[in-house]
Amino acid sequence: MILGVGPVEGLGANLSMHAARAGLHVFISGRTKSAIEKIASKIINEGGKATAFCADATDPEEVSSLVDRAEQAGPIDLAVYNAGNAFPGDFITMSPGYFEEAWKVCTFGGFLFSQNVVKKMLTRGSGTLLFTGASASVRGKPNFSAFTAAKAGLRALSQSLAREFQPKGIHVGHIIIDGGIMGEKITSNYPDYVASTGINGLIGLDGISETFMYLYSQPKNAWTHEIDIRTFKENF
Repeated sequence: MILGVGPVEGLGANLSMHAARAGLHVFISGRTKSAIEKIASKIINEGGKATAFCADATDPEEVSSLVDRAEQAGPIDLAVYNAGNAFPGDFITMSPGYFEEAWKVCTFGGFLFSQNVVKKMLTRGSGTLLFTGASASVRGKPNFSAFTAAKAGLRALSQSLAREFQPKGIHVGHIIIDGGIMGEKITSNYPDYVASTGINGLIGLDGISETFMYLYSQPKNAWTHEIDIRTFKENF
């Protein structure tokens, strides 16, 4: 189950396809019905299993319905919280509503999703819960105060959940994506930036998804909680 799926050439979609190729029935969730149905159809056409389910990550009832529906189709073994855009903005002129929206999507939504998922996983004492992080999870940059506060909060939440629920059999992981992703959002909206990075200047979608699936496949006696991913050109 993956919450936070957008364009076909995006991380959520790529994660969905990798999970389906691993034999999982994937519940693809996002706010745009046409987008998630397109991805579900692509997976089904490739011989995989997928269900599209619209849900707003910040709506408690919709998130609860998503998790209940996925659990009905079979025990939730892998859950990924991938919601959240970059939320750039000038701090001095930033509205309280904008700052709150970043927190709601990145942090509050992560709380709603993980609380519902963990309740299901605890009944079996197994399952993997993964969160998508960013450079902002670990360091603040100019003009990204809202995003940094929200992503740092999500990271802290994941650490707390790992320490509370890993002893009960639930693997909690946080993946820091340190840099731009070679996906549709950047290539469509920032073509000059993409050109300036050169070959391999942006992080590849397949490489990120393979890292998520690597954490999912780890045995209980060798779990990773946090891992970071960046292109070799990235300064860190």
